[in-house]
Parts: sequence; structure tokens; C-alpha cells
Amino acid sequence: MISVLLADDQSLVRAGFRALLDAQPDIRVAGEAADGGEAVARARELRPDVVLMDIRMPLLDGLAATRRITGDPELAAVKVVMLTTFELDEYVFEAIRSGASGFLVKDTEPEELLRAVRAVVDGDALLSPGVTRRLIEEFAARSKEPAGAVGLDELTEREREVMALVGIGLSNEEIARRLVVSPLTAKTHVSRTMVKLGARDRAQLVVLAYESGLVRPGWLG
Repeated sequence: MISVLLADDQSLVRAGFRALLDAQPDIRVAGEAADGGEAVARARELRPDVVLMDIRMPLLDGLAATRRITGDPELAAVKVVMLTTFELDEYVFEAIRSGASGFLVKDTEPEELLRAVRAVVDGDALLSPGVTRRLIEEFAARSKEPAGAVGLDELTEREREVMALVGIGLSNEEIARRLVVSPLTAKTHVSRTMVKLGARDRAQLVVLAYESGLVRPGWLG
């Protein structure tokens, strides 16, 4: 059973999400929060698998709350999916960099929301359709000089290759086609790379690919 914490300052939005999620046989809503501070407190109390976090909330916004949750070693297993009304919200870039596992617009289809919850629990990053490439382009545009190897020396040549392909926004299926391997093999390489680098999920792997210099701006396409 996947437990979910709903963090949104609008009670009507929370009620809608709760009705959808609680209707699923494998998902339950563990609790709710109306602001970022309450979200952090409830996350520490309930230890949910996933927090659906609105970006814009009073007292403490979703971005700051996400940093506190992802920065707490005791909450390492808690995944955060950011929710916003705007597909290209100015905070999305920093939210992913701060450790959020995904990003969805609030008007996404119900099935997409359910897929998101299940996907992040499985360790996959989740972004609304069409956002992945633009987010990576934005990251590339804002990237500073590479900070260092961030443990790349621990990776095999094939794992570096796979990490670079993740960094330019390819899915496991696309990586498999590019390398002429099975999707399962591609997924295994991605998983091993995340373990070796201590990446929480695929989104953080993209961040590390740019911060290490493995992928540079202009490599998209």
C-alpha cells in the first residue's frame, strides 16, 4: 500500500486528490497539510511514501518544505512530487535541484497523477509530458562550470554512457534503442548508476550529469 501526504493550501484541491487516490486499491492518503511547515511536520510524523506538494503555499512555500524533507536523512525514503498551476513555473528548476522526484501541473489527467505516484515509489522521476526536455534545457542554460566528478570514477564506461543519455532526457526505452540493448538492461544500468552516485532518483541523476560536466549545454537534440 502506497501512502501519500497531500500538501496544498486549498481544501477543495486536497479533497479532489483524496477522492481519486483513496479510490485506488494500492494507494491511501495518510494525511493532509495546508502549508509547507505543516507538510514537513506531517512528513516527519507519518513517513509517507510520497508527498504531493503544492509549490505556492503560505508561511512556508513548497520549495522550502521540499528542501527540508529531502535534506532530512530520516526522511530519505520520502519522495516529493511538486504540483503547480503553471507548466513552466519559475520554481520548478530549483525544486528538482532541491530533491523533488517529479513535477506535475494540477490539471493533469487523473491517470497521469496515479502513474506519477506509482512511478516515484519505484524510483523513477516523473515530469508532465513535454516538460522533461524543456526542464533539462533550462538546467543547461543555468548550469555553472562543472563542480567536479561527483563519483564518476566509480562508474563503468557503459554506466557513464547511460548517465549521459539520461541527462539529455532519454527514457529507458530510448536508451535501449540507442545502445541496442533490452529496456530491462537499460533500466538496470540506470539503477546501478543511481546507487553508485547516491542519487535519490532519475531527476537527481540528471542534475548530477550536468553538475559533473558529463553533459554540457548544447548536447540536446
